[in-house]
This record gives sequence, C-alpha cells and structure tokens, in this order.
Amino acid sequence: MAGASMNDIKSRIKSVNGTMQITKAMELVATSKLRHAKETAEGARPYMAALTEVMKRLASTAEAKESPFGKATAEGRPLYIVIAGDRGLAGGFNSNIFKLAKSLDKGEGVYLPIGKKAYEYFKRRQKELLCDELLISAAVAHSDCERLSSLIIQKFLEGEISEVTLIYTKFLSMLTQAPTAVKLLPISADESSQKDDPIYEGDPEEILGEVVPLFISGSVFAAVRESVASECAARRSAMSSANKNAEEMIDTLMLKYNRARQAVITQEITEIVSGAEAL
Repeated sequence: MAGASMNDIKSRIKSVNGTMQITKAMELVATSKLRHAKETAEGARPYMAALTEVMKRLASTAEAKESPFGKATAEGRPLYIVIAGDRGLAGGFNSNIFKLAKSLDKGEGVYLPIGKKAYEYFKRRQKELLCDELLISAAVAHSDCERLSSLIIQKFLEGEISEVTLIYTKFLSMLTQAPTAVKLLPISADESSQKDDPIYEGDPEEILGEVVPLFISGSVFAAVRESVASECAARRSAMSSANKNAEEMIDTLMLKYNRARQAVITQEITEIVSGAEAL
C-alpha cells in the first residue's frame, strides 16, 4: 500500500513539474510581449489626449450640438465596441470586460467584438454583431480601425445606431488593469469646455466630418493597444501565481512522499527485527 502511495505521489509531482514548465514558458513569453505592448500603448496616449481635447472643444460649439454627430436617434440601437483578448489563461481579464459590457447593455445592443475571445463570447450567446468578422486584437492595424470607423459613422448617420460605447481594459501598471467604458457618439462636451466658445476657420460640418472619423478610429486603435498591453500583464501575473502555487504543491507532495518513504523504511526494519527475534 505504501509503495503504491509513493508511486502515486511521484506521478503527481512529475505532472505538476510538467505543468510548471509550461506556465514558466508562458510567463516569459508574456513578459517579452509586454515590453513592446506597453511602449505602443504609452506612445498612443499623447495623440489621443490631443485629439480628445480637440473633440471636447468642437463639441462645445453651437454648430456641433446641431450636427448629426451630436444627436442620438430614438429609433437606433446602442453599439458596444468590446475589446477582449485572443487567448485565455489571463486571470479575470476577459471575464471582467464581459461583465462590464453586460452591465451596460439593457438587452437591445449591437456588438462589435475585437479579439477572439470577444467574438466567441457574443457568437455563443447569439448577439447581433455589426460585422461578422473575426478581428485578432494583437493583429489589428490602424487601417482596420479606419475601416471600422467608416462603417460605424455610416450606421450612425443612417439612424441604425443611436450611440457608440467603447469598452476595453486600460493599462495602469504591471499589476493593475482597469475595465473602462467610453462613449464616443454622440459627441458631447464636458463641463470644463462649456465655458469656451471657439471660432474655427471653415465650415463646422466639414471640420466635424474630418475630425470625428479620426477620433473614432484613433480611439479604437489606442484602446486595442491598451487592451493588448493589459492582456500581457494579466497573463504574466496569472502565470506567476500559477508557478508559485505549483512550487507550493510540489513542496507539499515531497513532504508526503518523504513521510511515505519513511513509513516503508520503518516497516522493513520492523520486519527484519521481528524475523531476527524469531530465530
């Protein structure tokens, strides 16, 4: 019995060691990808900050409030652009995004998923998609965002979409990532920009027609970069935790193995002594 128990423990130790080798490799890969993803996400922030400031100032003008971009149609349905990961094993990264999307949607939303996990999630639940295309988040280029921006604006101006909300995970640090929702359309000014009444050279409609597509495509692209960096950081943390748990499990199993081995040795010594006394 003790020998069988020892073999079982050795088999479990071998299995845990094999799993730990995989999780260590995944942690190294995530760490390597994280450096580039973090730099890309941080590099997009100044551009988006400047573009967002321009949009706020434009939205504060009377012309913008009367523009089709500043009004929500009552007949349209809300669009949710949901950016998730392409793979699992990243802790609560994907599930947190889906919980946020579920809390915002009242059951009438249309979805534009970016990332394999988001596409599979909404497909499995038979949600209506703006376009039935699998977009891999790690491979999304700015040209893809421009194409999606044109489609979104077309549907919004036609009245099929009443508002557009971007849902993604913002990269804050190696250990912290925050699910975030940002409303892109209709455009609206915050309180700080209400005091300004800027005057722009040229037709306001033409200016909005140029800036709004840039704002939407830029916002989506920057959010994708933030999400990719967040996914790498989340996977790195999850794999690091898995490695620590595996090490603790191996230590516990080794303790059990040594106790079982000691029990076998004690039993053998007892049998030898008993046999010697019988002689």
